[in-house]
Amino acid sequence: MKRTAFLGTLTAATLLGGGAFAAEGDTLAEVKARDELICGVNTGLVGFAAPDANGNWAGFDIAVCKAVAAAVLGDPSKVKYVPTTGQTRFTALSSGEVDVLARNSTWTYSRDTDLKLDFVGVNYYDGQGFMVNKDLGVTSAKELDGATICIQTGTTTELNLADYFRANNMSYQPVNIDSNAEGEQQYMAGACDAYTTDASGLAATRAAFADPENHIILPEIISKEPLGPAVRHGDNNWGDIVRWTLNALIAAEEYGVTSTNLEELSANSANPEVQRLLGTSDELGAMMGLDNEWAKRAIAASGNYGEIFAATIGEQTPIGLARGLNAQWTQGGLMYAPPFR
Repeated sequence: MKRTAFLGTLTAATLLGGGAFAAEGDTLAEVKARDELICGVNTGLVGFAAPDANGNWAGFDIAVCKAVAAAVLGDPSKVKYVPTTGQTRFTALSSGEVDVLARNSTWTYSRDTDLKLDFVGVNYYDGQGFMVNKDLGVTSAKELDGATICIQTGTTTELNLADYFRANNMSYQPVNIDSNAEGEQQYMAGACDAYTTDASGLAATRAAFADPENHIILPEIISKEPLGPAVRHGDNNWGDIVRWTLNALIAAEEYGVTSTNLEELSANSANPEVQRLLGTSDELGAMMGLDNEWAKRAIAASGNYGEIFAATIGEQTPIGLARGLNAQWTQGGLMYAPPFR
């Protein structure tokens, strides 16, 4: 399979041709002038990004959008959500249609360089898995030789799937889909034996089933999928704003700053790192063109990283994901924010 398989139909020339004006502009000024953040999100993945019956978006990735809006505009509700598919998401970002992409997208070499994107960090360490109906009688991905497999086009999963089956001398028949909703529909209709995507996405999809107990996620994780928000190349200050907003959420959990004790710690914390984070000392906000309480507002929007995780995709939600690699570095995980100083 060609290297460009997981990039969809995009090329660097296509993306740069449409997005040159945005890459050379001042995104912060544009967002402030518009008084609205435009955030590219999933078309609908419960727990990560999905609208309710009233059109109100919620989820793990949505919290990033809200945090950035709070930091920049002072109001987490000033966000326009633009649903994007696996094939349209990078075009939407590069062309300037959206200011930031917060859509369970994997940070890869080619996306970072060839597509001219800047991934600002990782908000979920994931890996590709497989889901099957219990009735199939399969307990391992290595038993899927000859299976039909539903797979989203324009994603890293295409190349990972080909590599895995080739390495294990197995064959498969792909059933190409454009969105998670289509994948769920095709899988439930029996059009494919298995559905493959990021394991977190499989858990979210299964949680929406009427009979989740009849579907199992196989034990094999066949790839590394560091998921995170992305911005365009060429506007370093905007990249810093989104990057350090995400870092603020992660650092807040490490330092015990929550949505409930935010004001108390802002007034009374003796921890110099907390003081800088919450804007009660130093002038960190001015370094990015923001005021000193940008991070405080970002944390207040939906809570710290741990609060967001627990409320949207954690073990007490229908998604039921354990922290695992996404625990703080002090708890055996990989979540780690650079110092605020």
